[in-house]
Amino acid sequence: MKQKTITILTTLFLFGQTFAQSIATTDFFTQIKNYDISTVLAADSIFADEENMIERPPILGFIGDNYQRLHIHFISIIKNPFNPYEYFAYGKTKVKNNICEFQGIIKITDARLYVEGDIPEYKQGYAECEVTLYEDSKQNATGFFSGKLTTDFVIDNKGVFRYDAIYFVADGFRNNQFVGNWTSYKTKSTKKSNWGDCRIPESGTLDTGDGYFIVDERYVKNGWENFDRAWHTWNETPEVIKAQAKEYEKWWK
Repeated sequence: MKQKTITILTTLFLFGQTFAQSIATTDFFTQIKNYDISTVLAADSIFADEENMIERPPILGFIGDNYQRLHIHFISIIKNPFNPYEYFAYGKTKVKNNICEFQGIIKITDARLYVEGDIPEYKQGYAECEVTLYEDSKQNATGFFSGKLTTDFVIDNKGVFRYDAIYFVADGFRNNQFVGNWTSYKTKSTKKSNWGDCRIPESGTLDTGDGYFIVDERYVKNGWENFDRAWHTWNETPEVIKAQAKEYEKWWK
């Protein structure tokens, strides 16, 4: 098993080296209207390899200069039948114990395919989107998010459009990277707010991990206590196992 794991990681590393050296892309904007990116943005499970599906990890996010933890979950993302580049989003956010509903728009502004990808029979690419999400103004401490999101996808050898998890077991894996701001309805003040799968873009001093996301000890108290307990050491103690299970709780239901 150990030798098999090493072989897989070595193969992925070599794929990564090839991918990093080939950044040439071709336009895919016209074609992407024929696909549905909600399968990537709102996926509940992803292919960790060619045979095994796993539960998609919860989105990691922060809000404000103190990197207060932000939980966000997209409950549904529906393609606009009258505009193939636009999607209606619905979900919930959670900061501390405050849970808010939101609705909004995700609009594709660009899409590209890599000329050379990691698996010859696959097409790999990314879509760039403008995102605006409005929390319910009737709820406490609400506002709206606005920013840009980049999502990575693959079209496999069967023509299936899906979440790009080719690097999932490799160091530094990330997807669905959002960079933006949150603005309060009440005070009009704006705070930086970013999120993503497995890593958070432009997270400054929050993330100290090399291979995977690790919270700097200075910010653990800002809503990251359970996450730190769950993933900082990976020791399979009862406390750690309980914390890991809590990370996957469906708090939005």
